[in-house]
Order: sequence, then C-alpha cells, then structure tokens
Amino acid sequence: MEAITSLTRLSLRHLRFASLPETPGVYLFLQKGKPVYIGKAVNLKNRLRSYFSLKLAPKTARMIKEAQDLSLIKVTSELEALLLEAKLIQKYQPKYNSAAKDDKHPLYIRITKEGYPQVLTARKIEFKSGNLAGFGPFPSSRSVRSVLSMLRKIFPYAEHKVGRRPCLYSHIGLCHPCPSLVERETNENVKKKLRLIYRKNIRRIKAVLSGRFKTVRAELLKEMVAKAKDEKFEEAQKLKEQISRLDYITQTATPTESFLENPNLTEDIRKGELAELKAILNQYLALKGKLLRIECFDVSHLAGVAPTASMVTFINAEPDKNFYRHFRIRQEKGADDVSSMREVAGRRSRYFASWGIPDLIVVDGGKTQVAAFQTILKDAKIPIVGIAKREETLVVPITTKSKIRFFKERLSKGAALNLIQRLRDESHRFARRYHHHLLTKTLLPLS
Repeated sequence: MEAITSLTRLSLRHLRFASLPETPGVYLFLQKGKPVYIGKAVNLKNRLRSYFSLKLAPKTARMIKEAQDLSLIKVTSELEALLLEAKLIQKYQPKYNSAAKDDKHPLYIRITKEGYPQVLTARKIEFKSGNLAGFGPFPSSRSVRSVLSMLRKIFPYAEHKVGRRPCLYSHIGLCHPCPSLVERETNENVKKKLRLIYRKNIRRIKAVLSGRFKTVRAELLKEMVAKAKDEKFEEAQKLKEQISRLDYITQTATPTESFLENPNLTEDIRKGELAELKAILNQYLALKGKLLRIECFDVSHLAGVAPTASMVTFINAEPDKNFYRHFRIRQEKGADDVSSMREVAGRRSRYFASWGIPDLIVVDGGKTQVAAFQTILKDAKIPIVGIAKREETLVVPITTKSKIRFFKERLSKGAALNLIQRLRDESHRFARRYHHHLLTKTLLPLS
C-alpha cells in the first residue's frame, strides 16, 4: 500500500465538486485506506460527479455507500491515465474492479511471440502464454481500442499471420509492411529491410505501452536527422509525421511510475511550465508577480460566415472553465481577423472589474493580431504575446513612445512550449465549438 499512503484523502461525505480538477487522471475510492475501486477519467470533475447521480447501477451504488474517502492522481494525458489505471488495478486488485479480476471480462493488450509479432487485444484466458509482451488489465475496452487505433497510425502492425496475399489494412497503411507482402518479396535484401522495419514498429509500440515515450521520440528524431543529412527527404518527412502523431497522443507524457512516486507531480510539472515561460518572457518584459492567470484568445469563421472568438483561462497552468467566454463578432468585416481581435479586446476591457484582470494575454496569431490587442489595451498594462503557428514562435511586443517593436522567440520542445500549445489548442477547440453551433443555425432551414 506504500504507493498510495502519501495521497491526499477527500471525505466522500463532505466532497466539494467545485474544488475538483477538470484534468485527466486516476481516482481511487477508499475504504479504511484501501482501494475498493480505481478508475480513470479525461475530466476528473465530470466523471466523479456522475457517481453521485440518482441513477446508479446496484453494484456502483453499493460501492459508493461502502467507500469512505477519495484520492486523486492528476496526469497530463489520456494515455497516461489509461496506463496508470491498469498498473494500479494490477497492483491493488480492488474489490469492485471485478471486470479486471473476472476471467471473462478483463481486457489486455498482448504482443505475440513469433516471426512477425501481432498486436492484439485479449481476455485473461488467452493471455497466459506465447507472448512477447503483455499489458493490462484495462477495464475499458473502448479506451484500449482507441489507444491502439492511434498507435497503429504511427507504427503500423499486423493482426494476422502470414497469408497468401496482403491484408485489407495494408492498402490503407495500417499494416505496413504487411507480413504477407514481405514474405512474397523475392529480393532477399529488400525482404530483410522490410522485416527490420516491421520489428522496429513492434519494438516502439512495446516501448510506448511501457511508458517509455521520451525514448521512442528521441530515436525517431535521431533517425529523422540522419535521413535528412543523407538527403532522403521523403523518409525524413515520414519520421517527422510519426513524431507529430506521437506528440499528439502522449502530449507531455510522463512514465506512470513517476506519478506513483510523486502524487503532486502534475502540480510540479505545471510550476515548471510557468517558471520556464516567465523566464523566456522576462528577457523582453519586466513581469511582476506570478503568472497566476493566463487568458488566450482565438477567432474562428468560415469565409466570414458566423465569425466568433473564444477566451479560455488557465489558472496555475490548468484550465478553469468558470472563466471561459464566447464572443459573437458583431462588426461587418467578420472575415478580417485583425478587426475581430480589436473588437474582442475592446469588449474584454469592459469586464476587467467583474471578470478579473489576467497576468498575461496570449493571442493566436502574429504581429498584426498582437498589435490589434496591444493598441486597444495599451492603458491596461497587461503583458500581451502572440503565438505564430508555423514555427511555434512567441511574438512579444514592446511599446516605446508611440511605436511598437516586435521580438520573436522560437520555442524549442520543452515546458514553456507545452503550456503555450495547450492554451492555443484549447482556445481553438472552444472557438470552433461555438462557431459550429452558430454555423448550424445559419445553414439549417427552420422547420
């Protein structure tokens, strides 16, 4: 029980949902300090709220009645939550995780031990032998299949033995190189190369499922640089795409053991992100105090139709949806992002007293979008920066007398970039949601 004794316990009888985080993570229902159920969530607050609805299945209602306390482990990605949940269930075997203990139900991922290893899901009865590696148990089969689907797009693999002809998935790049096609190859040098590629894919899948995200990324990056130096640009581009997809599914992924060793690891990661971003900005701006509250703005439209803007707010580097806002652009030049930004900046300034004042504003865009905000909010003395998409570059304006000078700081892979990307991606998502809502109302005829 040593790994969970340091976790903070929240009494279920006095649970305050408003204080729960809206981040990915793992939750543990405890009885006398022992886990009786372990689960994962993309949004801990929303998932836990569902346990206290009026329509619970009998087993779930019994578990909630027996449990006394709740502990949370925040993580930084859905994949981390899935792997950590499986590790904790395997270690503690909670009473109500019956799906992970019953031979008929638990789902595992197994990599078969053969010339061309297959990556398969399996029930416990199929999991006992003949495997190169195994992972699980996972309570949610949908989550497992979702993760495997994402991994297969990065590192293609087979779910079949060698046959007479290539499988269907080989035609859409999800079984590549297809073992059946490799074995039909008559050139032995080509066949050997294709076998190595296939086995490398399997080795990297195994590493990702073991939590060695950084090792896999470093290998891909090293290989990409070597291909580029050899002017094998097409192969280098494919490796670059693999890195991008891996970054997407792991985000700022951290080995699962780290969350067990330090239950406050997510808070430490966020502090590191804020510290690194502040250090970068202090090269240009004299920031005072902490970057407690950061707001990010984005504009969304389709050829000027239903233009909208979003404001998302991060408190201590975490999203706080209580402070999210949508803006429906009113001015006629709706396709003009700069004019839209000016309008949004003006409307935001009217609510400083009621909504609060941010410590930093991030604008999705370059010089022109930043200048639009800077001009409107020049008297507010709020630091404003932009994020240029092409090269992940911070655009920092400095006003001298009546002139604005711009400095550019390209962000390398690291803590500050992770934070800025999360801000931008969340502002995109929030803007698109409202834009699609308005667009649907505009395009669908009234019944």
